[in-house]
Amino acid sequence: MSKPNIGFIGLGIMGGAMVSRLQDIGYTLTVLGNRDRSNLNQAIARGASEAATAKDLAQASDIVMLCMGTSDHVEGRMRGPGGVISGLRPGATVIDFGTSLPNSSRALAAEVAQAGGQFLDAPLGRTPAHALDGLLNIMASGDKAAFDAVEPVLKDQGENVFYLGAVGSGHTIKLINNFFGMTVANAMAEAFAMADVAGVDRAQLYDVMAAGPLHSGMMGFVKAYGVDNDPSQLAFAIKNAAKDVGYYARMAEDAGVDSIMSKGPLAALSDARDHGQADDMVSQMVDYYVQRFQG
Repeated sequence: MSKPNIGFIGLGIMGGAMVSRLQDIGYTLTVLGNRDRSNLNQAIARGASEAATAKDLAQASDIVMLCMGTSDHVEGRMRGPGGVISGLRPGATVIDFGTSLPNSSRALAAEVAQAGGQFLDAPLGRTPAHALDGLLNIMASGDKAAFDAVEPVLKDQGENVFYLGAVGSGHTIKLINNFFGMTVANAMAEAFAMADVAGVDRAQLYDVMAAGPLHSGMMGFVKAYGVDNDPSQLAFAIKNAAKDVGYYARMAEDAGVDSIMSKGPLAALSDARDHGQADDMVSQMVDYYVQRFQG
């Protein structure tokens, strides 16, 4: 069976790695990027076609994939006279791999259905390095028949592909997941800064904590910078973490509840973002807490 034609919008660090993986295993791609053309040019050099607009990309594609930074970015590419929806093929599937607001996904799914297509939200876990090898975690939700049809493609990109139910469920679970992860990361970052204040060794603190039930991969990522000075173990920028925790708080607000636990990490991440650390990795929040404690 021939592989479906794929349109891919958003070739940043993660999207570029995903496109590289798809090209490695023989998919035909049409691509659309933004200001940074480095990954876009690499994809074109390997045989991808560049679309002038999202509409043109959709007209050439059986599956349209988006990997973008915010819900506003996704909506901007989906809607309007030059958007994906205006050029969608009958029966085509749109997959949003970014981390978006669940209510935004539900609204887009209804518009895509009205245009004769299907929409899946399918946010990602793991890193661009995993994407290069097809080892992502993919949290997909939406129409089950649409998921079943594209599952082989998702399995070419992910080691663990979850079907999570009604549209929006994938983004809901991703936001809860990221809220929890960023809360742990911030707690570990502050713990290292507090160790400095209290005059105890960071590495010894970590060894004691990691020997008990607190041990987690996220703690290890922060330790990689806080003790070993390696920020690359968690390739997730502070500005993106602030966005995701902010989306979690907004999701809670939309549901009529007031999130208590998100307030601390959201305030810290936002403050770090706004004071020169936007492009630092989350593990470098250790520096933020150190600076705060130093006054």
